[in-house]
Amino acid sequence: HQLGQRSAGPFVAVNTAAIPAELIESELFGHEKGAFTGAVARHIGKFEQAEGGTLFLDEIGDMPMQAQTRLLRALQSGSIRRVGGREEVKIDARIIAATNRDLAPMIAAGQFREDLFYRINVVPIDLPPLRDRPDDIEALARHFLSQAASEGLPRHRLSDEAAALLSHQSWRGNVRELKNVIERLYVCDRD
Repeated sequence: HQLGQRSAGPFVAVNTAAIPAELIESELFGHEKGAFTGAVARHIGKFEQAEGGTLFLDEIGDMPMQAQTRLLRALQSGSIRRVGGREEVKIDARIIAATNRDLAPMIAAGQFREDLFYRINVVPIDLPPLRDRPDDIEALARHFLSQAASEGLPRHRLSDEAAALLSHQSWRGNVRELKNVIERLYVCDRD
């Protein structure tokens, strides 16, 4: 996003797996006042919030089928309709989608729309798990140490021995697990 032509626009990230199925359409497309119980005012959804920028749809493999249908329509038409709304709202946002799921078996099982897959799978980037990228571990660990120091924690240095130890772990939780371990070391540090 920062290096592209839309860098002046907003970067809006949404974890589609964390939104309850009954609220996902309202979160993505917005809603009008009175569209449902509790809709006391117009709500601008993530698509409109990302206008001129980038909308990152994380964990798209966990998106409910009904929302997939509306998402496909929005991507194909370049417009959305807020929940409870009548007018079409033009959208102009780059869409980036990510998932940790293998979508091919989900498509075969009817759990993910094949036409949506082909709509979002323009430039696929397959990122192998951290355990298959041991050369990245030291750089990531140093980054997390630097990040913690910039947040006001004491500055620490990663020794060669510690880097070697980290690079031999399985990291089933990938980068999140590595970051958590670095944070845990800060919390447990007694020096």
